[in-house]
Amino acid sequence: MFKFLTHRPLWVNILVVLILSALLVLLFFGSLDYLTKHGQYANVPSVVGKNVDAARQVLEAQGFEVEIQDSIYVDTLPKLAVIKQTPDGGAQVKVNRTIYLTINRAQPPLVEMPNLVGFSIRNAEMYLENLGLHMGDTTFRPDIAKNAVLEQLYNGEPIAAGTKIFMGSSISFVLGDGVGNTELSVPDLINKRYSEARSLLRSMNINHTIVPDLNVTDTANAFIYRQSPTQYTEVVPGEKQYNRIKPGQNIDLWLSTTPAVVDSTKANVPELP
Repeated sequence: MFKFLTHRPLWVNILVVLILSALLVLLFFGSLDYLTKHGQYANVPSVVGKNVDAARQVLEAQGFEVEIQDSIYVDTLPKLAVIKQTPDGGAQVKVNRTIYLTINRAQPPLVEMPNLVGFSIRNAEMYLENLGLHMGDTTFRPDIAKNAVLEQLYNGEPIAAGTKIFMGSSISFVLGDGVGNTELSVPDLINKRYSEARSLLRSMNINHTIVPDLNVTDTANAFIYRQSPTQYTEVVPGEKQYNRIKPGQNIDLWLSTTPAVVDSTKANVPELP
């Protein structure tokens, strides 16, 4: 090979190199249209709504490359369905163009349950929407806070704020329906244990607030030594006027570790501190 190059004049070798270079350049530009498929266009088929595997088969069969660009979650669409494609269906592009797909996630993301107790039902519903959650059933119980959220439920059970649940889950609410029209006798709760009084008040749909003494560590077994309103009021000594309360109204309860001292001559009237 080297003899072939060296036994010829230098200008001949230079000429050969120039001719070969020119042929390579012509060959490259001549095949450029073939390599880039210049002038070959096709309409992009619409694959929105199709399963990602089916969409890939359709696109690749027509000479397109396919790449998953993003995944989001829409609970109204099937899992792994194509939500968006770029370029759009119907666009005319080169046959070897890459089509980018956005698909629906196979599993919804987790979100933290907020504390919506005390919110109006309208604000609670808007809050759920912003998190991608749905409002389920609503039930009512007597409470002075009309249409306010009293309890938040998931699958029929109370759900605490901060609990992680799947986006798209339904949350049910227990709402206040205002103070009931029925009047009930105020129960005598003096010297009852708080756990017993709490059950009684719940059965009557009466709310309550507790005020434990400083030394109370076990509220469930603490004794009630004072309540407001009381069972009755003495307008004049010896003349009792029994007090009434409506479902949804509130009773204040004071708790102690020991029962109240009761004056036997006044039939269970608590001795106030």
